Amino acid sequence: MTPTHRQDASAFAPKALVFDVFGTVVDWRTSVAAAVRAFAVRHGLRLDPERFADAWRAGYLPAMQRVRSGELPWTKLDRLHRLILDQVLADFGVGGVPEPELAELNRAWRRLTPWPDAVPGLTRLRRGFTIAPLSNGNISLMIDLARFAGLPWDCILGAELVRHYKPDPEVYLGAAAFLDLAPAEVMMVAAHLGDLQAAKAVGLSTAFVARPLEYGPAGGADLEADRFVDLTASDFVDLAAQLGA
Repeated sequence: MTPTHRQDASAFAPKALVFDVFGTVVDWRTSVAAAVRAFAVRHGLRLDPERFADAWRAGYLPAMQRVRSGELPWTKLDRLHRLILDQVLADFGVGGVPEPELAELNRAWRRLTPWPDAVPGLTRLRRGFTIAPLSNGNISLMIDLARFAGLPWDCILGAELVRHYKPDPEVYLGAAAFLDLAPAEVMMVAAHLGDLQAAKAVGLSTAFVARPLEYGPAGGADLEADRFVDLTASDFVDLAAQLGA
């Protein structure tokens, strides 16, 4: 378990908490693998669902970089997910699947199971703070995911509103601006140190919650906070306790 650093949370005075979603709030790998498994059964395909899910996720950062570089115009994450899916299907030798089936498989990212502590922790945090996702997911995706997983957000923030993908500074600064708060009044919560470092660089406070199984039992997740992180919690319920919610 990740050590809990019980700093004085009042020193950061957050008024709002914003959350990375894929991997931090929800277990994307298990959920997407389950959707791939059902897809393979329907079509009589021999696929390794976990390996397919990993390959799909592996295309995430390169796809966003195509947008940043100007190779692609601004493109919603739903569309990027579909571009990646088409390539992964080709790489796995899958073809001839009807378009409606592919569109439905792409919607797997809207039906992701939350980590066990996510909903109770968020519900408790919402008593004392404004809470919102700060995700690269587009707004309609985040709405469907919130409804599916029971995530009690106050509003939806993220990349689509500023047409930039994390870790671009516009995403973090945009969240503060939309909430009419100074950056220092917003705390970024994530299981990914790169996300937190980018938020910290533009003045947000930060909280790290490790998700050791994000990439499965083989590992690959960030396990310990770096020195720049303001708070470290074992889960969202622990984070709520530290922040007095």
